[in-house]
Amino acid sequence: MSWARRFARRRRLIASVLTGLAVLTALLAVRPAAPDPILVAARDLAPGVLGPGDLRAVPVDPPPDGALRSGGVGQVLATAMRRGEPLTDARLLPSMPLPPGTVAAPVRIADRDAVRLIAPGSIVGVLAAWEGQSAQLVADDVRVVTIPASRDEHGALVVLAATPTQAGQLAAAQAGGSLSIMIKPSL
Repeated sequence: MSWARRFARRRRLIASVLTGLAVLTALLAVRPAAPDPILVAARDLAPGVLGPGDLRAVPVDPPPDGALRSGGVGQVLATAMRRGEPLTDARLLPSMPLPPGTVAAPVRIADRDAVRLIAPGSIVGVLAAWEGQSAQLVADDVRVVTIPASRDEHGALVVLAATPTQAGQLAAAQAGGSLSIMIKPSL
């Protein structure tokens, strides 16, 4: 039997196989692309600074508006998150990284309106006043790291990048006095 006769007998089988391959190729071509992964909580998270093991990348289709795809580590989480919940920009506090040799020192400034004049990155001096005494400078040239949202009626919370010595002085002053700020000009 010649090659042409064998081919003629099997041409329906070959045509069926080629048609199937064409359909499969077309389906693969029109299939939607896999979504880009976004960051989600790897476990239940409390508010605070996000660490390396706190987030993982997961493809989510469609991703929520403002979803972060990278860069979550080191950011400050404003509210608690459940495991698997997407991290969005609305969950993060605007903040600055801590300079080397500094610690985050949270202080409560008595005048909430004065705090509205500063932002992360501002340089301030912190004054403490005790009843019957003049105000004293307790920390100078400290950078504002973040200003968490707070509904406390006893002033506004501000997180400062302070040296360990300044952090101790700020804590001591806050324990018995009222804190205020002086805003340094930006250079």
